[in-house]
Amino acid sequence: MNQARHIAIIMDGNGRWAELKGEKRVKGHEAGAKVVKEITEYCSQNEDIERLTLYAFSTENWKRPRLEVEFLMKLLQNYLEKELPLYLEHNIRFEPIGDTRAFSKTLQKTIKDVEIKTAHCDGLVQSLALNYGAQDEILRAVNKIKNSDSNVTEAMLSNALDCKYDVDLIIRTGGDHRLSNFLLWQAAYAELFFIDTLWPNFTTNDLKLIIKDFKKIERRFGGLK
Repeated sequence: MNQARHIAIIMDGNGRWAELKGEKRVKGHEAGAKVVKEITEYCSQNEDIERLTLYAFSTENWKRPRLEVEFLMKLLQNYLEKELPLYLEHNIRFEPIGDTRAFSKTLQKTIKDVEIKTAHCDGLVQSLALNYGAQDEILRAVNKIKNSDSNVTEAMLSNALDCKYDVDLIIRTGGDHRLSNFLLWQAAYAELFFIDTLWPNFTTNDLKLIIKDFKKIERRFGGLK
């Protein structure tokens, strides 16, 4: 039976959720942050799940309205400060991926502080993809190893990536059927689940049902069995 050891989620639909309620888009992001906490806590209590990677802010998200981007930066800052005790209580290690150099010095410090303070935790690993794009990740990895004296191997490239672990299961909420530049290398043999549910409406029960369906899939990895 399959084990969803590494689950990755494209958390889509926050803005639409708010707009359907006649509220500002930022209200959807606030609601979505609460779901991040619930899903992370649930995964930390599931012994089969080792890693949870969440697409929080992409390299393309800078194109959004300035006020929305500024709100997302403040939301991330507040989330990390507020949820540090949750990480420690549930033995969760925080490992961000992406190029965080584009963020403010204050936010960069907070990200690094939470990473350091949870480094000893050996339960679930939660990765937030921050200023992340898979193409950017691969380019940065190539530049790390381009002066190598030997031919580049899959192992060398994989080890140079921000996320060095293959994904078993990718979930995208919000109804769209695409990966949107998320973990393209790591998702080579991931099982993909696209659902219409908007992220603020996503529940632990939704995740349980998806994992249940995932376990029934015959994963052949290019072979016959």
